[in-house]
Amino acid sequence: MGVFTYETEFTSVIPPARLFKSFILDADNLIPKIAPQAVKGSEIVEGDGGVGTIKKITFGEGSHYSSVTHKIDGIDKDNFVYNYSLIEGDAIGDKIEKISYETKLVATSDGGSVIKSTSNYYTKGDAEIKEEHVKAGKEKASHLFKLVEDYLLANPNEYC
Repeated sequence: MGVFTYETEFTSVIPPARLFKSFILDADNLIPKIAPQAVKGSEIVEGDGGVGTIKKITFGEGSHYSSVTHKIDGIDKDNFVYNYSLIEGDAIGDKIEKISYETKLVATSDGGSVIKSTSNYYTKGDAEIKEEHVKAGKEKASHLFKLVEDYLLANPNEYC
């Protein structure tokens, strides 16, 4: 098994606490509301929503994939850090055992945020991950994040 690590950063004018509440803690409700073409919905398969919870996310009509299952590995509400792993689903394919993610929101001096994301792709055997596959995922995540940011800017009294 190999591990391929990919790091990305986005910036936002939204403060970390507000982004964390919306984009992380309430994503199961917010994302299907503002991007139903991307995510149809999610359901808890096991757990109470905290660490160890397993969720199945069903993608919308506009997605290349039908669903994924992810496990929450860690939630640090004080430091705005969220860890989870994709453990099943057609987005993983036959070359990947799992993909683990860490998302950390860091305050900027102007009141906004830097969203730091680290993805670890755990491959089966000696399989290799193509850079194009990772970049495509990053572009989708960036687009989804932009939709959340636009929603928060248009609705300044939500997730305060």
